[in-house]
Amino acid sequence: MNPTKVLSEEHRVIEVVLDVLEGIAAKAEEDNKLDKESAEQAVDFIRNFADRCHHGKEEDHLFTALVAKGMPREGGPVGQMEHEHVLGRQFVKGMADNIPAASTGDTRALGTYLSHARGYIQLLRAHIQKEDRVLFPMADRVLSEKEQQSLLATFETVESEHMGEGTHDKYLRLAETLADRYGVARDRIAGHSCGCGHSKSGVNK
Repeated sequence: MNPTKVLSEEHRVIEVVLDVLEGIAAKAEEDNKLDKESAEQAVDFIRNFADRCHHGKEEDHLFTALVAKGMPREGGPVGQMEHEHVLGRQFVKGMADNIPAASTGDTRALGTYLSHARGYIQLLRAHIQKEDRVLFPMADRVLSEKEQQSLLATFETVESEHMGEGTHDKYLRLAETLADRYGVARDRIAGHSCGCGHSKSGVNK
C-alpha cells in the first residue's frame, strides 16, 4: 500500500461522518433542537481523526515531501489544501461553540450551528475530491518508491506515538456508532487499515 492509498481510505471514513453530520443537521432543523451527544461526538471525531491524525499526516509529512520535490507551497494545490484545512477548523469551532445552546433549543445558536455544519460538509466533500482526483495522483507520480515507503513509516509513527496505540480504532468505532444511530451505511469503514498497516479486525464486530 502507498501513503496516498492510506489517506484515501481515511477519506472514506470521514465521508461516513460527513453523512452523519448531515443527518444531525436535518434532525436538529426538524426538532428545533440539537442532539447534543451526537453533535459532540462528531466534533470529537473531526478534531482527532480527520484533523489531528489525517490532516496532520498530510500537512506535516505528505505536503512537506511534495514541496521538497519542487511543488510550490504557495499558489499551487498544496497551498490550497492547507488553506481549506484552516477553513475547516473555523467551521468546526463554530459548530463546537454553539452546541451547548443549540441543544437547549436556542434558535439563534441552532441556526449558527447549522450554518457551520453545512459549510463544513460542503467544504470537506469538495476538498476530498480534489485530493483524491488531483493531488494524490500527482504525489504518486513525483514520489519515488523509497520516498513513499519512508512516508508510510512516518505514518506509523503518527499512529503509534503521536496519536497513541488504539486511538485509530477508537475513532473507527465511533464512526460506526454514529453511522448506526443515523442510518448511514458504514461499509466504507469495513476493511479500513491505518497507516501502520494494523488490521482492523476488531472493528465491525
